[in-house]
Amino acid sequence: MAELTERSWSEAVGMYARRYTVAKVTSREHEDWALDVNTLMHGDTADNRGWSTKDSLLGEPERLDDAYYPFALRPDDPAATGAWRARLDEIPRSSAKRFLVALSTIWLNVEKEDNFEARRPGLEEKAEVILSRFPVGSRFFANTGHHSRDLDYYKRISGCNTISVHTWDLGLILVSETEVGMVWSFHAW
Repeated sequence: MAELTERSWSEAVGMYARRYTVAKVTSREHEDWALDVNTLMHGDTADNRGWSTKDSLLGEPERLDDAYYPFALRPDDPAATGAWRARLDEIPRSSAKRFLVALSTIWLNVEKEDNFEARRPGLEEKAEVILSRFPVGSRFFANTGHHSRDLDYYKRISGCNTISVHTWDLGLILVSETEVGMVWSFHAW
């Protein structure tokens, strides 16, 4: 696995360049990490280490009216946090790695990805770099339904609990003692 450096991080986040995706990390400032996710959803949130982020809407007109666009459901207060958190389910680290890879595919579906087996080692290495920022003991949450823990993310993902204005969005929240991250991809059709 590549060592976690600013460069390896940038290359890892770069795997989302072909996707309508938000990929960011911020410092953990709250006991309730959901409030830090709310910070990540804001369009101008910078990486707390000053490293690369991926935000497909940075500078787009949609953000002028709503700095949180395209996120419709946000954990910005205690009442909203419960509804938002109910859309997430915890998954193991091994599933998080595969989900990070799936989130980089054009159709959010590994089975539709051209030449996947040839690209798989490189994508998995990038996913491992992302995960290395979140040490053992970190927690991972997906919006892929109550059976998220048991899903094979290299198979078609058949459901999601959307949190955006779009009809389909898939995402992963990464939580350590010191940082909170998100990788969230959207289909805007």
